Amino acid sequence: MQIYDIESARRTLLQRSSWDTVSVPETLLGRLAQLFGERLSPEEGVRRILADVRGRGVAAVGHWSQQLDGVVPAAWVVPRGAIEAAYRAVDAGVVAALQLAARRVEQFHRRQPALSWIHNDAEGTLGQLVRPIVRVGIYVPGRAAQLPSSLLMVAVPARVAGVPFVAAISPPQRATGLPHPAILVAADIAGVDAVYVAGGAQAIGALAFGAEPIERVDKIFGPGSLFTTLAKRQVFGIGGIDGLPGPTETLVIADASADPQLAAADLLAQAEHDVLASAILLTPSRPLAESVQAAVLAQLEERGRHEIIAAALARNSGIDVTESLEQAFELANGYAPEHLCLLVADPWSQLGRIRNAGGVFLGERSFEVLGDYVAGPSHVMPTGGTARYASPINVSDFVKVISIVGLNEQGLQAVGPAAAILADAEGLDGHAAAVHRRLSSPNHPVHLSEP
Repeated sequence: MQIYDIESARRTLLQRSSWDTVSVPETLLGRLAQLFGERLSPEEGVRRILADVRGRGVAAVGHWSQQLDGVVPAAWVVPRGAIEAAYRAVDAGVVAALQLAARRVEQFHRRQPALSWIHNDAEGTLGQLVRPIVRVGIYVPGRAAQLPSSLLMVAVPARVAGVPFVAAISPPQRATGLPHPAILVAADIAGVDAVYVAGGAQAIGALAFGAEPIERVDKIFGPGSLFTTLAKRQVFGIGGIDGLPGPTETLVIADASADPQLAAADLLAQAEHDVLASAILLTPSRPLAESVQAAVLAQLEERGRHEIIAAALARNSGIDVTESLEQAFELANGYAPEHLCLLVADPWSQLGRIRNAGGVFLGERSFEVLGDYVAGPSHVMPTGGTARYASPINVSDFVKVISIVGLNEQGLQAVGPAAAILADAEGLDGHAAAVHRRLSSPNHPVHLSEP
């Protein structure tokens, strides 16, 4: 794991680029050419898959499942018996941990307000209605890794928000033609209404367009591969999406008081997600930086996903020695990490410095891995610098606000003239006429009343 000086880090380690500018391996382009009979970009390939699903429905989903996954699902909708069998296939300790995680995620999200309100005064009524989205679909990866925790982190807040229909969709396992048993157990614990069997762009198309018996949804959530993300971008507008998640990332700020072994463990935990993951340490202490570097090398040998971790550490990760702790926070705010971990002497005193982060983890006993599973907030957080404007999955992602306007005659007289003036200023005389016809003397000159 390389140690950078501040200027080198600014040019490389902390330099953001768009998720869709990542170079596509030649092997992948060759695979696309084999599938489609001509050389296509991933985006063009996804567009064709989506068009096929839109035109042929579940038949197209089956075709692309065979082509891309090498298996056609045993059933498009997972039967209840398969879910009950999944409980017998999953270790009891894992089931108990998923149940604990679901309870804590529910408890956290029930504290989030999403309230309707009504305000009445002499001029009438204004307010808002908060209503849940009716149909939500959650994509759950299941090829390279099985992520039942990610299903909980989306489905439970959806239930708290009152979504009437929550569906999950996940790729089939070659051996069974069904999603991984742990994903089925998580879906049941979270109260998911239906679990569909499909992966990749064809799964996103089925949720967006409907492919009987896979029902169309109003908003699609969940992480996935490049193809899944491209598909979500292309169906946006037909329905909603949660965002375009990129590779996961952790930025650790540590001072000389930090335990280098724990800092190294946190960086390695992040790097094992995939080769595109980022694990970055900012510290004003060069001795700590060198100790963490040595600890990373030592601990790396103990990890099962050694090759993935090594690739991630070499490609997108590193240690930056800053001039001060203040500069570390300045760089962190510019980077806007998904996870920001504070391994400093008094993390609570530094909380006010943070402007941009998906989640903040305060101290050595409140580390990011706990947030991945059981802390309470959803672990689906903004990546790629989008924490500058985006938030983790929360109750507000599953509701919509309907404005209420109920003005009376006094309200009309108070604000109608200004509305007519603005309509005329914008050249919309039909708007102005609609106001004038409702005023007591619709043909008199319009004057703003004194406040």
